[in-house]
Amino acid sequence: MHILFVKLTSMGDLIHALPAITDASKALPGISFDWVIDKNFSEVALWHPAVKNIITTEHRKWRKHPLQTLKNGEFKDFLHAIRQDSYDFVIDGQNNLKSALVSFLTKKTRHGLDKHSARESMAHFVYHKKYSIDKNLHAITRLRMLFAQIFNYPFINDQVDYGIANYAFPEVPFKLPKPYVYFVHNASWPSKLYPEKDWQQLIRMAANEKLNVVLPWGNAAEKVRAEHISQGHPNAMVLPFCTLSQHARILQESEGAICSDTGLSHLAAALNVPAVTMYGPTSTRLIGTTGGNQLHAVSKFPCIECYKMRCNYGGKAQPIPLCLDAIKPEMLWLALKNLF
Repeated sequence: MHILFVKLTSMGDLIHALPAITDASKALPGISFDWVIDKNFSEVALWHPAVKNIITTEHRKWRKHPLQTLKNGEFKDFLHAIRQDSYDFVIDGQNNLKSALVSFLTKKTRHGLDKHSARESMAHFVYHKKYSIDKNLHAITRLRMLFAQIFNYPFINDQVDYGIANYAFPEVPFKLPKPYVYFVHNASWPSKLYPEKDWQQLIRMAANEKLNVVLPWGNAAEKVRAEHISQGHPNAMVLPFCTLSQHARILQESEGAICSDTGLSHLAAALNVPAVTMYGPTSTRLIGTTGGNQLHAVSKFPCIECYKMRCNYGGKAQPIPLCLDAIKPEMLWLALKNLF
């Protein structure tokens, strides 16, 4: 059986899809998937042995330059790839309007969530076969249940298996300051950013334990933040720019991680790296890191799980997210030490 799976972004959401693919592989030996995925995150699909081919999109670029995309043949090539006759059917694992459009373009039988379950309800019009799954469940569980319904095997709510444990992640072309811990200081929402002063306090605590710290980054602003956090701390290293697969290798070789709620925290969970992840504006129940050796740090601030990109507590824009500021570095460090 050969399935086209559509899930474009983001990194954490893509990692959430891996256990469903593992479940299907165990229930249906020989099943294979081609994965339609954003080019920036395509390495995630590469890691799972049941994914045979990767079809990448650059939909952000295509949207900005539609005429160029049509003229240079990129979109034509993309259509040809997703319309292969070998696919038995299509599964939309994202269930929003972007992924529904991609699914529609395949001209194959399309499976997805119904209007009460989809992330964006209008997406359900595209699907030939629709499934109902409680929105209040964790994202990993929802995808696992969707696959179980589509392929008609029993869903067993056991420990998740991301299916990437045996992937040979590449060695990095630079020296790492071992032993080290991995601090994920960056996040896409300002309301998920732990204060810099507290990261610096954590670096000092690591130094007291004779541990080094490595700091990742993904864009220029995050690099500046990493450099500012590490300034004056000889045990802290700002990593060079790394691929996702290189970050996976660095995580595997670390003693553990302290993370903001972002894609790299879910990568740590998928690799069973001891990690403490902070949550403020988002819900651990719906998207919390899931795997071995994972702890969630959540303050008792009154407006947690607000799902706002910027902290606006009391109706006033706050310079730092107050719910995260309430999580003390000493608590995070003790929690991580208990996982070592």
